[in-house]
Amino acid sequence: MKKFISWNVNGLRACMQKGFAETFARLDADIFCIQESKLQEGQIDFAPEGYHAYWNYAERKGYSGVALFTREEPVSVRYGMGVEEHDHEGRLITAEYPDYYFVTCYTPNSGDGLKRLDYRMTWEDAFLRYLKELEKEKPVVFCGDLNVAHEEIDLKNPRTNRKNAGFTDEERAKFTGLLSAGFIDTFRYFYPDTAGAYSWWSYRFHAREKNAGWRIDYFCVSAALKDRLQDAKILAEITGSDHCPVELDFREGD
Repeated sequence: MKKFISWNVNGLRACMQKGFAETFARLDADIFCIQESKLQEGQIDFAPEGYHAYWNYAERKGYSGVALFTREEPVSVRYGMGVEEHDHEGRLITAEYPDYYFVTCYTPNSGDGLKRLDYRMTWEDAFLRYLKELEKEKPVVFCGDLNVAHEEIDLKNPRTNRKNAGFTDEERAKFTGLLSAGFIDTFRYFYPDTAGAYSWWSYRFHAREKNAGWRIDYFCVSAALKDRLQDAKILAEITGSDHCPVELDFREGD
């Protein structure tokens, strides 16, 4: 079985001071992805033994950024989605393996006052097109902070957040469309009715202590990979960021 981990670390340098390296080693993942590294090249010395490391940095300093650490060397690696409009913020890495693609993604936040909602909608359409293009070659596993709580069960206070970034009708509809296009939200595949399972909590109002959170970090897979799903987990006990890691346990191919 393979173990995949995805974690929005909200600044890797800060997370390193809160035990990131120890958590990385303890989780012992086959593929470990991070989002929101907030780094430029050369700003950190983290090269875990036994892993191939791939980084995609935002052009803007201290912003966004993703990384992928993998025990198995990929057949190929690409950065971004090949669309000029969307490839300046370090939001995507795609690793190709013999029988699937693996994508880590940090979806743009619609922002205060939804000032980036229009851009977010453009991104969503381009990302889905990108995934479907990959699928023409082989099935896809994708993970990351997708910045949307899909259904009311996915956040503590749906009624008061209805028009807020991450829970707008528009963002939720895009995620519904993605699932309708043939992808599986693995956590809900295993736990369709589990409430109170969140991956992000505001730093304000003691939200994490009260478990007043949102589930916005995901592992999704092409429907063709359904039989290889073993379990999906939200590792809420792990601290160091305002997000916690999420996990996918994935059966080896035949």
